[in-house]
Amino acid sequence: MRLSLNPIDGIGATGRFTLALCRGAGDATLFGLEGLRQMLHPPFHVRAFLRALVDIGYDSLPVVALTAIFTGMVLALQASTGLSRFSASAAIPNLVVLSVTRELGPVLASLMVSGRAGAAIAAEIGTMRVTDQIDALSTLATNPMRYLVAPRLLAGLIALPLLVVIADILGVLGGFIVSTLKLGFDADTYLTNTLNFLHTDDVVSGLVKAAVFGFIIALMGCFNGYRSRGGAEGVGSATTAAVVSASVLILALDYGLTEMFFTK
Repeated sequence: MRLSLNPIDGIGATGRFTLALCRGAGDATLFGLEGLRQMLHPPFHVRAFLRALVDIGYDSLPVVALTAIFTGMVLALQASTGLSRFSASAAIPNLVVLSVTRELGPVLASLMVSGRAGAAIAAEIGTMRVTDQIDALSTLATNPMRYLVAPRLLAGLIALPLLVVIADILGVLGGFIVSTLKLGFDADTYLTNTLNFLHTDDVVSGLVKAAVFGFIIALMGCFNGYRSRGGAEGVGSATTAAVVSASVLILALDYGLTEMFFTK
């Protein structure tokens, strides 16, 4: 039995996928702009913002801290293996601090927060949508975008840079621990090399990335949760879509921001 493949069907499927992707990107952009607009108009729900800040920032601290410190430790070990071949082991402190502050700190912290807080946001708002709680807010003259979305967007924008500062410190600490206890580095020399090599631009670029990633995580969680339909199955699909879309956007935007900051 021969399998007949019609190229027209493939072109049509590609076109439909492209149109759906563009439509989704446009809807998400308009949703984010509306959330920013509501953020700037009173009344601002301070209690909802503080709750979101705790959910996104404080509750994500353990997983971000563990990820950062073990990443720094592994990075020091891998750098030792590679640089020792070129008799350049003295560059390990420089490599660790540069990799952590520019890339690994913001990217890995954001991916961890996406899997934890982004999924939680989508599940919470999605549940409110399928149980008609969002419609009830509108009935009670409460703007759902202002009450549910704007505080989470602002919380993501603020929480991620704070988490990345901690991740940077712990990532460098992990490299310091391995380098001094296992690789034979002098502690004072390691810290001196780290501080001398680190520039303000390295830290600032990582924090700017973190702010953008935090906004994206909150936006994807709110957007997919807000649009969820179909009961429990719809909430599950929205949660998955929020994590996947945020993770892909984090990696794509990381390249764009790196190009903007460091390509001359």
